[in-house]
Amino acid sequence: MSIDQAKVAAFADQVVGDIAAAMSGVMTNLGHKLGLYRAMAGSGPLTSVELAQRTGLHERYVREWLNNQMAGGYLDYDSAAGAYTLSDEHALVLANPDSPAFLAGGFDMISSMWIDEEKIAQAFRTGNGIGWHEHHPHLFCGMEAIFRTGYRTDLAQRWIPALDGVAAKLENGGKVADIGCGHGASTIIMAKAFPQSSFVGFDYHPQSIEVARLRAEEAGVANRTTFEVASAKEFAGDGYDLICFMDCLHDLGDPLGAARHALSTLTDDGTVLLVEPFAGDRVEDNIGPVGRMFYAASTAVCVPNSLSQETGLGLGAQAGEAQLSAVLSAAGFSRVRRVAETPFNIVIEARP
Repeated sequence: MSIDQAKVAAFADQVVGDIAAAMSGVMTNLGHKLGLYRAMAGSGPLTSVELAQRTGLHERYVREWLNNQMAGGYLDYDSAAGAYTLSDEHALVLANPDSPAFLAGGFDMISSMWIDEEKIAQAFRTGNGIGWHEHHPHLFCGMEAIFRTGYRTDLAQRWIPALDGVAAKLENGGKVADIGCGHGASTIIMAKAFPQSSFVGFDYHPQSIEVARLRAEEAGVANRTTFEVASAKEFAGDGYDLICFMDCLHDLGDPLGAARHALSTLTDDGTVLLVEPFAGDRVEDNIGPVGRMFYAASTAVCVPNSLSQETGLGLGAQAGEAQLSAVLSAAGFSRVRRVAETPFNIVIEARP
């Protein structure tokens, strides 16, 4: 057997880079949670002493953290001054929660996967599922953070306007159900954008519903936004003008049953808004960082969640438009089309 040593060396370098990135993810999460990025944003060059004073943290830890961030290209470094700078461009990704590029909050999702590693390994051995509620709570916050940026940037501004006639309905007072709402980020964003409409979020996870209710109060929309514990196949109500599945249909054990139930609760000219992780229809279409990220999340979270439920179809986060559209068509929707996409999501409209 002939071994290409250059190929071995190149791949070893790639794996070292992956190890460094994985370890540095903890540092990024600390920078987010400890306010280090926020303290550096717009402040120009700072020494470790100055940053420690700004944040009230221990200088020796701050110095080592700064060097990690500099080594990874997250910060610029002036060796003569011994000072570090968070550029305005990087601050949009790391320090500003209102930025359309903000990603720092998503690292909690990774920590939950490490914490739950043995559960995931056991699922491989047995074929059993892992319910969403069985994961570490870091997952709920991290997954929300990954998708919330897109919801805040695109949901009311691009995705709903792309649906046939839906924005006008909501501006005049429509009725909306948000299925698998989690902490209520998407529900609350819609409620703030369409103050004449009423919204109800459904999720089977009671703890997430409790958080969603508190956030609706904080956002000032609780008078017309409610949250209820219910599954996607059993949520209550009818006469909905819009039903949303925000990054959750692929997680369900029986997405066909959920789509059929949604159809039965819509008005005659109602609409389903399906937002799903971005994916092509073929495995080879999903090569790259986004596909790699979503396949990992799918292996650890999405497929196990589906396999923990009845039917256990196991679509996975990289199901792709063709499979998703087939589910909607089989449920009885006669008009299914893609209306938008981002680097992280595909957006599909389904109508009776």
